[in-house]
Amino acid sequence: MSDEKKSDEIPVEVISENQTDSNNGKEELENENNNDQTTEDLSKLLELEKQKSSQFEEKLKHVLADFQNLSRKTQNDIETGVNSKINEFMLDFLKIYDDFQRAKDVLFESKINADGLNSILKNMESLMEKYNVKPIDALGEIFDPNFHEAISIISDSTLDDNTITKEIRKGYISQKAILRPTLVEISKKENNDKND
Repeated sequence: MSDEKKSDEIPVEVISENQTDSNNGKEELENENNNDQTTEDLSKLLELEKQKSSQFEEKLKHVLADFQNLSRKTQNDIETGVNSKINEFMLDFLKIYDDFQRAKDVLFESKINADGLNSILKNMESLMEKYNVKPIDALGEIFDPNFHEAISIISDSTLDDNTITKEIRKGYISQKAILRPTLVEISKKENNDKND
């Protein structure tokens, strides 16, 4: 009987070894399939993340460009506002400067010493120079409506039409903008062609 038991046990052991080998093969095949599937899934996820990263990078570039544009616009608005206020102040200042200039002219005509007034005028001109306020030279130039305002016309056949013959009030430019135009007198040639 012991021999019979031994013979019964051997086939059982062989079968279980065969089953184990086939199970290992299945597991390896499943692992390979899972690895292939996992690699595929990871590749898809990586591609998705690359797309997201690219989209975020584009958005970041747009946001950065918007910020730079806003920064430039803000800086420009500040400069424009400051220049506008300086120009307003300078316009009021020029009225006072004109009054001092007229007072100097009266003193000069009356042959009264105006050295003190000349000193004040030089200080005022230094202030204008500091803020880049420059006079518009008009005498002898051709009338330009951007810089000049004609308030009288004289006939003069020796001059070209629209030649500025007299500055009535000085004009000024500030920061490439006209603070005020020069008030001028211009010439017109006499019309010798008369219709009968």
